[in-house]
Amino acid sequence: MNLDSYLPFILKKTNIARIERNQLLIGDRRILPWNHEMVPCNTVEEVAQAIRSMVTQGGGPLQVALTFIRLLGQRIFLGEESNSLSVFMHAADTLASARPTNTMMARTIRAVVAEVGRWYTCGGIQGMYDHDFPVFIDEIIDRYEEQFDRDYDAMSEYGESLLSHEEGILTTCFAEHSFILALVKAKARGKEIAVYVPETRPYLQGARLTAPALHELGITTYLITDGMGAHLMQEGVIQRYLTAADTVAMDGTVVNKVGTLANAICCAHYGIPYHAFSLSPDSSLLSGSDIIMEKRDGRELLTCRSQMITLESIPAVYPAFDRVDPDLVTSIITPKGMFPPHKIADEYAIQTKR
Repeated sequence: MNLDSYLPFILKKTNIARIERNQLLIGDRRILPWNHEMVPCNTVEEVAQAIRSMVTQGGGPLQVALTFIRLLGQRIFLGEESNSLSVFMHAADTLASARPTNTMMARTIRAVVAEVGRWYTCGGIQGMYDHDFPVFIDEIIDRYEEQFDRDYDAMSEYGESLLSHEEGILTTCFAEHSFILALVKAKARGKEIAVYVPETRPYLQGARLTAPALHELGITTYLITDGMGAHLMQEGVIQRYLTAADTVAMDGTVVNKVGTLANAICCAHYGIPYHAFSLSPDSSLLSGSDIIMEKRDGRELLTCRSQMITLESIPAVYPAFDRVDPDLVTSIITPKGMFPPHKIADEYAIQTKR
């Protein structure tokens, strides 16, 4: 299943990452929506630095990592990289450490590398592919990408089923595939909805990524500042809160962009349901306290679009993510279905025991 035709420019696979002239090109989300440019990377260290520098974010690093594994396969085949599993293991370790809070990319890339390991331990595999290593790699990556597309499609169906005609929806940051597909399906099925998008400081992902992506798809969208969610709830404009989840622990703790917690607390106060999309709750994280919470350099808050907004001598603090307590979350939307937070372990922790 190829969902690209339903997605905005920013989420089409080739605009997230692609291979050209033996290097990886990453779509630069820092300059959207005004410019569409790609950042070239030649080494895994450059790819990891691009991820840390917010060239891509959210679900972007996952697509970037998968595409880089394809490139490594091609380079090994051409004799430009050492023909060793350690090349892939180094890549997995380097990329996994780039953004530690969202573990989805790290878990996926390590699972992919484990499959790549069959090439080096099973001579029969090489014979099956007539020693065409890139084909072997591509088949692995294709299978993962196709499964993710099926998961996005399933999650968006669950999300769309929640939405009512003439609902006002609040989001935070850039919720990506499942959230956007849910809105696309709601619109196609005649549901008139309006989405209120906080600007999301300090990088303005809401203003630069979410709002333009929804506008591109013809979905009614209003940009608001980060502090306006509570006011709109009080006024009765918001009926539902939907976000992505960078990580979900087995106790139902949801981690998402800083600002999510404040909106979730306000939702609880006003009786507004909050649902978080999670492609893969992390069964290795038993509770929210096990999650590594990324803190970024406070100096990033001193500017907005490269313009200083205060005195450079003023210190700033920048926690990048919020932990949202399970009792603030109505349901977590996963490829398996929608579950209240306390049921997540029933569905995902058991998976590791099979």
